[in-house]
Amino acid sequence: MSVAQDERREGEAADEPLHDETAWQARIAAAIDPARPVLLAGATASGKSALALAIARAHGGSVVNADALQVYRDWRILTARPGPEEEALAPHLLYGHVGFRMAWSVGDWLRALAPILDAHRRTGRPLVIVGGTGLYFTALTGGLAEIPPISAATRARAAAILAAEGVEALVADLARRDPRTHERIDLANPVRVQRAWEVLAETGRGLAAWQDDTPPPLLPLAAAQPFVLSLPPAVLAERIDRRFDAMMAAGALEEVRALRPVWDPHLPAAKAIGARELMAHLEGRLALGEAVAAAKRATRDYARRQRKWFRRKMADWPRLAPPATPDPVAARPAEDC
Repeated sequence: MSVAQDERREGEAADEPLHDETAWQARIAAAIDPARPVLLAGATASGKSALALAIARAHGGSVVNADALQVYRDWRILTARPGPEEEALAPHLLYGHVGFRMAWSVGDWLRALAPILDAHRRTGRPLVIVGGTGLYFTALTGGLAEIPPISAATRARAAAILAAEGVEALVADLARRDPRTHERIDLANPVRVQRAWEVLAETGRGLAAWQDDTPPPLLPLAAAQPFVLSLPPAVLAERIDRRFDAMMAAGALEEVRALRPVWDPHLPAAKAIGARELMAHLEGRLALGEAVAAAKRATRDYARRQRKWFRRKMADWPRLAPPATPDPVAARPAEDC
């Protein structure tokens, strides 16, 4: 097998069925060129963390986080962050270093990643950059517009308009004042609309204009080895459900309970899948079984959004098709993310 079963469509099986995921990981790792950073994207529960670790161990390299929620130190179980056992097998960078109440953006991630890439270029130590946040990878390989931060006052204005008039008011204002951005963004996505409106209100300049002045990428795609892990949706859904059960057995509810004194649903860290549902149980608004079922649905919905991003934004990335049989170590959530 080559490095990638790369031209396969999402959900399509390999010609040669492989039922041993560990053997499959070893074959992928053996075919990797350690001189170029590996970019490994995949939906939640696709097995990318285990593959990243296998590649890093095979070449004496480091695993670098590209997941927007695994940066938070208070989330280990619920975000399937690699555990101490995995961290002992290879260096893991940019994991669990951000406080719960801190904001962390794609720009922050790129700034933290820059010295790691510089060290790779100086020393030649292999890197495997792995995660499910598609925006991190597209910003890394395509560049990121350096838009000033949005003030709390502007965010409050946007929220007030949304509450009083709905997203349609923001769409209409963009159409009038910033037609270039209005034509470019996904108007069916309220988050994207609000972001575009806030940028215009804060800077006096449209999001499209900022994007058109994007600087060169930190790591051009041609200088890396990019891959997207692709599992059949039904298999991925089953892995998601099994993994959440394993998280609960490992103490996910207690992890959420520990954050109850400082809980704020508006914080970026509160977006960890399952956190809101389990907090609703702790606050007496959901029975535990209902909370778990809702968290599993939310995770499956998130995986669908991830796959959509990969199809739309990373269509030219080679696909890897792991074995689709159940993973015998699925009870270890850090290895099945």
